[in-house]
Amino acid sequence: MTIQGNGRGDRGGIPVDLAGDRKIRHRNKVHYRFNHWPIWIFVFFILPGPLTLDLFDRGFDRRMAVWLGTVMLGTGIAGLRGRLPGCEPRPYIIRFTEDRPNPVYRRLCYTCAWSAVGSFGVLNLAGLVTAVVTGVWNVREMYEAAYFPLAGAVWVLGALGRLPRVKPSTKGEGHERRYFYGSVWAMCIAQPVLWGLWRGLPDGRAGDVVKLCAFVGILAFVGWLAYRGKLPRTRPIVPGELAVSD
Repeated sequence: MTIQGNGRGDRGGIPVDLAGDRKIRHRNKVHYRFNHWPIWIFVFFILPGPLTLDLFDRGFDRRMAVWLGTVMLGTGIAGLRGRLPGCEPRPYIIRFTEDRPNPVYRRLCYTCAWSAVGSFGVLNLAGLVTAVVTGVWNVREMYEAAYFPLAGAVWVLGALGRLPRVKPSTKGEGHERRYFYGSVWAMCIAQPVLWGLWRGLPDGRAGDVVKLCAFVGILAFVGWLAYRGKLPRTRPIVPGELAVSD
């Protein structure tokens, strides 16, 4: 690893953040805590996948308004109590080498985030491949039949502590967070593009091929950028000193 003078290094061609040179934050400012709240509103709002599919297909309705209000109330209370990642009065993780218990609220929140990332991605990809091969677009049927089994499998993995950022210990945060943020970046870019293409392109196999290529291409390219540490919060943090994790 080569060390640079700006608090960063390089390992195997991938830039890393040096934990000992990162600024230590002992308190989270109010605006910092507030800015993390919408993230968790979104995560829990899209948790019932078939309802989310209806949102993008048919628009906002009363069911979604009730669910959104419930999510805002629940996450708002949790955030005020410091029980949402990023909404704590002070950062929970400061020392990356410390084998510290991972709180239940963090494990729950990140498990739900992983389920959204994985379930939506797998089902949309499966729907696109099926449409290209068979000429039939049956994503709705896939969501109704397979969303909760897929999401449930992720919830089980989370309960068992088998997912990054959801393990019983926070010791691996310096690397685990880059897997999480890389996946989130990829899906948060690819999914809106896919929705735009779905709304804008005419029906037919040619349009479905374009959608599939765009979706897979974005996932691959953004995943490569994340692997190379080119996106925010995707640099490995070399453990051994004090640092703050979001």
